[in-house]
Amino acid sequence: MATEIYCFSGTGNSLFVARELQRAIPDSVVIPIVSLLGQSAFQTQGKAVGFVFPCHALTVPLAVKRFMKRVDMQSAEYVFAIATRYGTVFRGFEMMEKLLRKKGKKLDARFILNMCHNEAPRSEKGYKVPSRRDILKVEEAVLQKLSQIRTVILERETFHEHDAGVLVQTSSSRIAGFFVEKLVVSLLNISEHIGGVNYFYHDDACNGCGVCEKVCLSDKIRIFGGAPVWQRDVLCYMCYACLNFCPQKSVQVKDIPGVKSYSTENDRYPHPYASVADIMSQKGPRVPSMQGTGAVLHAPPDTPSTNPSAAVPKQEPAGLQSTPKGSAGFEKSGRCST
Repeated sequence: MATEIYCFSGTGNSLFVARELQRAIPDSVVIPIVSLLGQSAFQTQGKAVGFVFPCHALTVPLAVKRFMKRVDMQSAEYVFAIATRYGTVFRGFEMMEKLLRKKGKKLDARFILNMCHNEAPRSEKGYKVPSRRDILKVEEAVLQKLSQIRTVILERETFHEHDAGVLVQTSSSRIAGFFVEKLVVSLLNISEHIGGVNYFYHDDACNGCGVCEKVCLSDKIRIFGGAPVWQRDVLCYMCYACLNFCPQKSVQVKDIPGVKSYSTENDRYPHPYASVADIMSQKGPRVPSMQGTGAVLHAPPDTPSTNPSAAVPKQEPAGLQSTPKGSAGFEKSGRCST
């Protein structure tokens, strides 16, 4: 296989990107990262190796970090990474570079894609699922940029997209802001490593259907006595699949000190092309190709339908552009994430 695309995706955004990239690049395959984490050793086979994943706690998801530390990448002659996000600052590429240097590799190309917000059901009061028009705007921009990313990868070009966003603004100095940001990122990473401990729960709407167990990528959730249990001795990948795919909206997030959860009153957002079976497929050796997507999306079942022709028209790419925070049609009002 000439190109291997290693993917991690909790609610379908990054899976959509990986599949679209697979469709655009000849002789390529999407390989789910979580399907390999149980193996004692694994190695790449492709000459081009890519990673597609969401931004978690401003950096790379824990599952992807673990994979990168253990994978043998001797076959890789070209390495790329695509991070999907809502518009939050992303600081993960530097960490990836450090891990790759230990293997004698480097990130030849790195990109950031803004997508709809899958954590909003917890974090934003009054959150509503993006309308079909909002989703079409987002996907139009994503597909346009993916066409440019495809060219970079096929031509084996070097491209380093930099996130110019600022996490912490300080009135004293840029140096102070730098150290404060480092502290914030460190605390968020620590919280991810202990994530899921007494964090999720189910309310009385739960009917024991088992969807949460099926989509749980770390196998932390088990159904006992007709209801989900988050096992304390299993690490949570904080992918929010259980929250967003629960058909009863029964899975909730508890308040934590200083942070209120709005999950009990909010809608949910899985990617409109991602099904329970799609997320479950990541536990297997290969991810089936996504069929017939292009730029036209189907409206999610519980979102109002609008005229697809009202979406932003396609424009010819004018060279690969960086994605600044909150740009490319990803208005905050559209509730559009990683």
